[in-house]
Amino acid sequence: MKPLPYLAWALGLGLALGPAGNVALAEEDDVTAWRLFVSDHAAPVVHVIDALNGGMLARFSIKGPASLYRSESGRTVFAVQGSAGTVSAISTGIAFHDHGDHGDIDIDDPKLLGLGMTGSKPGHFVERQGLVAQWFDGEDRTRLFTEQDVLDDKANPRSVDVVAPHHGVAVPYDNGAVITIPDPQDASKRPIGARIVGFDGKPVGPDIPCPGLHGSAGSGSLYALACDTGLLLIGQGTGVPVIRHLPYAASLPKGSSSTLIGGRGLQYFIGNYGADRILIVDPSEAGGFRLVQLPTRRVHFAVDPIRAKFAYVVTEDGQLHQVDVLKGEIVKSLKLTQPYSMDGHWSDPRPRVAVAGDRIVVTDPLASTLHLVNAADFTAAGEIKVDGRPFNVVAVGGSGKVHDHAAENQSQP
Repeated sequence: MKPLPYLAWALGLGLALGPAGNVALAEEDDVTAWRLFVSDHAAPVVHVIDALNGGMLARFSIKGPASLYRSESGRTVFAVQGSAGTVSAISTGIAFHDHGDHGDIDIDDPKLLGLGMTGSKPGHFVERQGLVAQWFDGEDRTRLFTEQDVLDDKANPRSVDVVAPHHGVAVPYDNGAVITIPDPQDASKRPIGARIVGFDGKPVGPDIPCPGLHGSAGSGSLYALACDTGLLLIGQGTGVPVIRHLPYAASLPKGSSSTLIGGRGLQYFIGNYGADRILIVDPSEAGGFRLVQLPTRRVHFAVDPIRAKFAYVVTEDGQLHQVDVLKGEIVKSLKLTQPYSMDGHWSDPRPRVAVAGDRIVVTDPLASTLHLVNAADFTAAGEIKVDGRPFNVVAVGGSGKVHDHAAENQSQP
């Protein structure tokens, strides 16, 4: 694999390769590191790629094709392998430590951890404040555990009763979880509501209706579940969560969201609303819904965690669109890939989007390529070739200070 032109440019400015191949400043203690974790559409493998120079850092063999989820801290990436009935965990090798006036960064090699959680049809993964809820569609219990236990290879999950196997989700909180309620007539249909339960599985308060429940995401202190009638917004209460219903505005055309993502830096949600529109939701106000028309059908979308007012949408004509969530409109578009029709099977290989610092990354599975886009001016910034069909992608990284702690300790009296 050829390194990106960035590497030669960096070395020409006197930069050096830092730990594990990441680019770092040679004479200062500020370091930037970004890594891409990329799963294959068909092969049981996860590639780890240095986003700054395009170099391959690791290749992990797992049990099946995986959906990838990064933890809130960025220390762990979870590979949920639905067809193989397995959940694996990867230490990203990047960790941050907050010291108030500055943040430290530790950079190590990524590694496959000992977690090998098995079960029937693992599905939705949700983390809130360090507690993870891993759902299994084929089981009547969901499992809760902490990221730290996984990193320490001590995972001993609690399990919480979810009544019956169904395609649902659990949202963890300090003393239990919010779980979906299966349709009592036919559990294969979408859930009909949400229930707050303790670790013992017993309800805490009344059930909350949410017909046609499908789609969930977190943004700031809120976690949202999408219903046919609007969103259920879950907030942290005293001891137990507080849930309120945000109905769709009467001004919207008939429809609903079934896929959600949550804003970072700004509190908002984006959902699908028909094949060729997205819905921007301001959860702070009633009627805070805005539709954005897309030129063709939506393939995938993601938010920008750094430039908080932007989100990105790939459409089936091969374009990447920059959406200003404050204005509620597409502001820039860029042709990147061949067309990827949304006709065919829902799980066919199609592009996915992630943001790695100043680069937007779009997978192109049929071309075995990752496309890079400069987030500052929304122009093409290079490509990374990846064997197979690169599909799901998550990015982990940032900037921090690296200290020689051994030298500091020696200098102390």
